[in-house]
Amino acid sequence: MAPRSPPLTAFGAGKVILLGEHSVVYGHPALAGPLSQGVTARGGPAKQCQLSLPSNLSRPQRAQLTAAFARAAEATGSPPVKVTLDADLPLAVGLGSSAALSVACARLLLKAAGKEPTPKDAARVAWAMEQEFHGTPSGVDHTTSAQEQLVLYRRKPGTTVGKGQRVDSPKPLHVVVALAGERSPTKATVGALRERQARWPQRYTRLFTEIGRVASEGARAVEAGDLEALGDAMNVNQGLLAALGLSSPPLEEMVYRLRGLGALGAKLTGAGGDGGAVIGLFLEPGPAVTKLTRLGVRCFSSQLAGPRAL
Repeated sequence: MAPRSPPLTAFGAGKVILLGEHSVVYGHPALAGPLSQGVTARGGPAKQCQLSLPSNLSRPQRAQLTAAFARAAEATGSPPVKVTLDADLPLAVGLGSSAALSVACARLLLKAAGKEPTPKDAARVAWAMEQEFHGTPSGVDHTTSAQEQLVLYRRKPGTTVGKGQRVDSPKPLHVVVALAGERSPTKATVGALRERQARWPQRYTRLFTEIGRVASEGARAVEAGDLEALGDAMNVNQGLLAALGLSSPPLEEMVYRLRGLGALGAKLTGAGGDGGAVIGLFLEPGPAVTKLTRLGVRCFSSQLAGPRAL
């Protein structure tokens, strides 16, 4: 008997936006990093390319995921493989779960087709899935996941996909991610912001521009190893997001709780709204995770960049 080939596996990282959400849609830079948590895709032999759908999805979610996977299959030549998914990332809270899933599927399908899943090719295939999930995403989520690096991402006006410039950190960059209740649907939050921006364009353009400047300043602070400056940029960014009407009492409470636990900076990450994920920048994240967990807060820590302990 011929030896059985080992099962294929591929990982897609979740992401956090340290600085620049929402303004990135309007052509300004955003600073984003990959989480250690994400989505793992596993592949086994099959007669045709197919996806085993998770059992906990609603009917619309199943239809959307099926359509997205079909795009990825077409982009990779529909290799004969059955794909299953396993996530250790909280879903629909602003941590890039759809992008992580897209990158995991892209990498696995590329492997099954006998191709090297380079960051560029993984991003190309994942982008097809992300368009099915979000229509016109900024591209920051799947770019960060595919590159698995801290990046300063920008999509110039008039272009479809932007570019992520790697940002190197001479110091370990640790964040604590804490969940603060159920998040509003992203489409509703973005749609309401778009309406306000259309009604008062000059005011909102100034806010988006300032968020972009803060993101660029934060990237320079990372490269200089000035984590206090990065934390301050995060705090300023949170104030600007609140000015845009994107924060809420649960998010603000968690922001101040993280700061009270020693965070150099803390802010919401992702779309914002009624709830979702909040991030805090810590030199030592362990004590904060322990205390929050004891208080019943769902949280975890992740290193986004910098030297890692051996």
